[in-house]
Amino acid sequence: MNLDFTEDEIQRYSRHILLPEMGGAGQARLRAASVLMVGAGGLGSPLALYLAAAGVGRIGMVDDDVVELSNLQRQIAHGTGDVGRSKTASAADAMRAINPLGVIETHAVRLGPANAAALVGGHDLVCDGSDNFATRYAVSDACVAAGKTLVSAAVLRFEGQISVFRPHDGLSPCYRCLYPQAPTGEAAPSCAEAGVLGAVTGVMGTLMATEVLKEILDVGDTLAGRLLTWDALASAFRTIRIPRDSACAAGHG
Repeated sequence: MNLDFTEDEIQRYSRHILLPEMGGAGQARLRAASVLMVGAGGLGSPLALYLAAAGVGRIGMVDDDVVELSNLQRQIAHGTGDVGRSKTASAADAMRAINPLGVIETHAVRLGPANAAALVGGHDLVCDGSDNFATRYAVSDACVAAGKTLVSAAVLRFEGQISVFRPHDGLSPCYRCLYPQAPTGEAAPSCAEAGVLGAVTGVMGTLMATEVLKEILDVGDTLAGRLLTWDALASAFRTIRIPRDSACAAGHG
């Protein structure tokens, strides 16, 4: 591992390097890591900014949407002047403005079964902040097949949830173990239908970034096998154990 840092890097990441759990070796691990982000919206915005600021060496972003005025209440990687632009291009500009040292790759496409394997396979770790179950299942299945760790979060109204899925360790569940079938109708309204407090996406996106960095650095307790939920109105976090399903449709056994 290359531990040589420029003066710019030493100053930029000094608060990381001071952490005993990180030091120069930890920062070098971040620099050598590649992360794929699915979604550059409410969850993806803070995630993208913090991963770039932290010095993750290569970040891929997948999103086929464009910035709309209604996004700006929560999608903080974009500004009023970005309305009509590709979300991946807008977010990439914001990331480079914070830290020009990393490599940012944009994919202005919708991730699905046909392209998931190619997108996921080129990265060390995947994080999913998409807003529909079809994409979530496609991401999860590709991660299971490729043996990639997945950090996944979701928000609605005043609530959020996050977990880490790494069934390739032989013990942990995957996303399909938690949600064998997609809820339908009134059981799964979208944010466009039910609303969301903008700051809730900020909290959950930041938690995603934290879990991604922990996984890369191999520090702290993983959320693998646990679902962390947050009720903003009650100011309450709750942790729920997720069992591994040996009959899971993902086929990880």
